[in-house]
Amino acid sequence: MASKTILLVCLLVATVAILVPIAEAQLGLISGLLGLIRIQGTLFCSPTGNVGTGGATATPVFANATLQLLCGTVGNVISTATTNSQGIFSILLDPLQFLLSSLLADCKLMVRTPLSACNSSLTGLLASPLQFIGNTISGLLNIVNIIPGGFNLIN
Repeated sequence: MASKTILLVCLLVATVAILVPIAEAQLGLISGLLGLIRIQGTLFCSPTGNVGTGGATATPVFANATLQLLCGTVGNVISTATTNSQGIFSILLDPLQFLLSSLLADCKLMVRTPLSACNSSLTGLLASPLQFIGNTISGLLNIVNIIPGGFNLIN
């Protein structure tokens, strides 16, 4: 009887040793499925799209501006967003379709609404590279946070 108990315990230990790595691998896939890439920021009505020298109170926001996420050498439009009345925009992407390294190296934000729409004395468009600022965990959801790296004026 004792040998049967020992055999049963050995079988259970072997089964657990085999199933734990399989479960971890599956959870890794599930973790990827429960992810999100978020590109967000606030757009100001200035030649740099950022807060001017007078601070946030002196620099108006760029409301109702259309932004596009462009990727690749030909600038394929991946996503589009519009700023709200506070100049805030947000673009959400599926991490199973985009690699973070590719987004950061090959993509940029382009403001398609001319600056003259918020200030008639400004001309041109704004463009910005992307900057990774970290991850946020919300329950099981892993959110990759990206912001504009700094807008530049394009005439």
